[in-house]
Amino acid sequence: MTDAFCSDCKKHTEVVFDHSAGDTVCSECGLVLESHSIDETSEWRTFANESGDNDPVRVGGPTNPLLADGGLSTVIAKPNGASGEFLSSSLGRWQNRGSNPDRGLILAFKTIATMSDRLGLVATIKDRANEIYKKVEDQKSSRGRNQDALLAACLYIACRQEDKPRTVKEICSVANGATKKEIGRAKEYIVKQLGLETGQSVEMGTIHAGDFMRRFCSNLGMNNQAVKAAQEAVQKSEEFDIRYS
Repeated sequence: MTDAFCSDCKKHTEVVFDHSAGDTVCSECGLVLESHSIDETSEWRTFANESGDNDPVRVGGPTNPLLADGGLSTVIAKPNGASGEFLSSSLGRWQNRGSNPDRGLILAFKTIATMSDRLGLVATIKDRANEIYKKVEDQKSSRGRNQDALLAACLYIACRQEDKPRTVKEICSVANGATKKEIGRAKEYIVKQLGLETGQSVEMGTIHAGDFMRRFCSNLGMNNQAVKAAQEAVQKSEEFDIRYS
């Protein structure tokens, strides 16, 4: 129960929500404070022992402007039970045989989303990586290249463009086996292709040591005093232009 102001009791009282009628009722005087309320919670309940194959969600994901059909194509689900099993299986096989021009893009976007989740990246970086990959894919010149390295390089470039850089080593840790050398080559290839498309050099932003400092200090569990000292050291090193020869 929650509290609400009752106009009859002239004070805040505990209210009871009647889910069947959609009414909010005062627990002291019985006055209906609000009627025909809309329940915005989910219409189902899931439990730990239930099968994960039965998805109760009746709506799809948001539209994706990078896909030809906006990501709103129909997918025939696997048969559930004996009723209609033959028909559903047959339709599913025919759908898989059909040519879907966005199948490769969908798989690539899923891979980018998985890598982004493992690195804890925000949605804007993931969307930027999807856009970069779509531009490269539209040029039809990436066949024969390491797909994992290409997707990892798109994510690396997106991080730099969104001013949330990650090291190549961090990207490599979620790149499904792609090496740092392969990701570096893929990055150079993408930058070259995007430059040819726009006729301008691709801006990726300048990396500063301070961009990594707070995240590294957090991973090491350093206290605020140590973090402040490290930031001052980074600032001094940039002022004196201390770099590796």
